[in-house]
Amino acid sequence: MSPKSGFHFSIRCSSRRVGPFSSRSVSSQPYQRENLKMTATKESVGFIGVGLMGQGMARNLVDKGFPLTVMGHRNRKPVEELVAAGAVEAKTPKELAARSTIIFLCVTGSAQVEAVTKGENGIIAGAKPGTVIVDCSTSDPTVTMRLAAELEAKGLHLADAPLGGTPAQAAQGQLSAMVGAAPEVFARVKPAIEAWAQKVVHLGPVGDGHKMKLINNFLSLGYAAIYAEALTLGQKIGITPQTFDSVLRGSRMDCGFYQTFMKYVLERDRDAHKFTLSNALKDVRYLESVANDAGIANPIGNAVKNSYAAAVASGHGEDYVPMLSDWIAGLNGVSLAGKG
Repeated sequence: MSPKSGFHFSIRCSSRRVGPFSSRSVSSQPYQRENLKMTATKESVGFIGVGLMGQGMARNLVDKGFPLTVMGHRNRKPVEELVAAGAVEAKTPKELAARSTIIFLCVTGSAQVEAVTKGENGIIAGAKPGTVIVDCSTSDPTVTMRLAAELEAKGLHLADAPLGGTPAQAAQGQLSAMVGAAPEVFARVKPAIEAWAQKVVHLGPVGDGHKMKLINNFLSLGYAAIYAEALTLGQKIGITPQTFDSVLRGSRMDCGFYQTFMKYVLERDRDAHKFTLSNALKDVRYLESVANDAGIANPIGNAVKNSYAAAVASGHGEDYVPMLSDWIAGLNGVSLAGKG
């Protein structure tokens, strides 16, 4: 398995599952199945969460001809740029849902997904039967599957399509998407996902995307914690980050994640990988919950979580993941910022 490709996993779905993440198919009523028989040319897309990742994704949708409605954001610049490109702005999730047949959510996690979905001004209140909500956030799979059942009962559908990649890749339409959805739902949303993703993998039923995303992030965030500790040890014993990189770059240990991490370490480019430590901690806590529910021991996962928890507790939650290296180095009385 090469670390240079995107995400590197496939899941073979069994018809029989046990444990807390058992998938239960929800019978679709005839009118729901009819609403799934919509062609891509008829789909109107809504997008909530036009932040670091979402802005590029939304821009690709509008640039590739999808009628797009976006919801207002505390940062007005991306909204105004999307409206200038041809999108329409909605003030509430309810208003956005009334204009959309597919709605992408690119928010922080499960709590935010439920907040925009429910309530008197939520998506459910404005959505037409057959509308598909696509959660691109990194969410708790248990919540995802529960929400999917609630939506099916109302004639709506949920797919989970968490992301692999960076904001730069989002802008270029080169993300990866790990999709959990019923086959007929996946067929509807795939053309819209392909507007912003160059690799789209249908893993299985709803929830499987978020399960795989947590495993994927365990690997990447685990790498970051190891890099930080290895760089600190190296600096302490006379192996500078520059020397460290001269050995690893181009070797079997090199990968895209390593390169963005080291771009910060070597060049002090704060924006090399814009994913906050607080979001990283959220993800590894979700992973811990999944492991607990599955009944497996995950001592490495707990060690990774504790690295992020300590950094966030110290006030560094808004720092980006590569900056974990500075926190670990500082704890050990060294700095990685000097030139080798």
